[in-house]
Amino acid sequence: MRWGGTVDGKRVLIVDDEQPIRELLSIYLTQDGFAATEAADGAEALLKVQAVRPDLIILDIMMPVLDGIEVCRQIRKYSSVPIIMLTSRTQDDDRILGLEIGADDYVAKPFNPKEVVARVKAVLRRTAVPPQYESSDILQFPELEINMAEHTITAFGQPVALANKEKEVLWQLALHAGKVLSREQLLELVWDYSYCGDTRTVDTHVKRLRKKLGAGPASPWDIKTVWGIGYKFEVRK
Repeated sequence: MRWGGTVDGKRVLIVDDEQPIRELLSIYLTQDGFAATEAADGAEALLKVQAVRPDLIILDIMMPVLDGIEVCRQIRKYSSVPIIMLTSRTQDDDRILGLEIGADDYVAKPFNPKEVVARVKAVLRRTAVPPQYESSDILQFPELEINMAEHTITAFGQPVALANKEKEVLWQLALHAGKVLSREQLLELVWDYSYCGDTRTVDTHVKRLRKKLGAGPASPWDIKTVWGIGYKFEVRK
């Protein structure tokens, strides 16, 4: 196991089958105070996730044994650890799939290692501490209750397990019910200005929200797509 950085530094697991890339990222992360460890393929990555308990994972998509998409999918079954995917510029479909199954951000190869470190800091910053809500921060609609004080979502009488950012996207849409929020507005409201990815992460979170909430054509509310702009939480009359 390869380590660097300070004892109290945030732990970053670098997963890539190319040793020069792993070593380059390890050097830059270590210089910035992170503790870096490496894995050369997907199978080794899953073992080190359990052994090291990283604070963030940098995960290449194209790898032997298990590719990054499958590794991300397996990790998301038991952990919400932030994941940044490494992709080639020709892997657009894989990049979108990675976001859909739970990756937090992506960086395209070839990359500037300083950009990767900046992305690591930004992702850790926005996932570190969930926003604090008041006891009055509860929204109720027919067949839907959003209780941000208790971090609980109930839809059609059943609790719904949502990731923190999914809850915040739903909260902002419901708080502005009937109004269109652009993707850029949602990025600002939920991820703040420090976010350095693109607006497709909003689309990914909304897609997961719709699936988990289970709203159908007969539901009393829905998250509508406003083409070319963003999304609107709409209560049907």
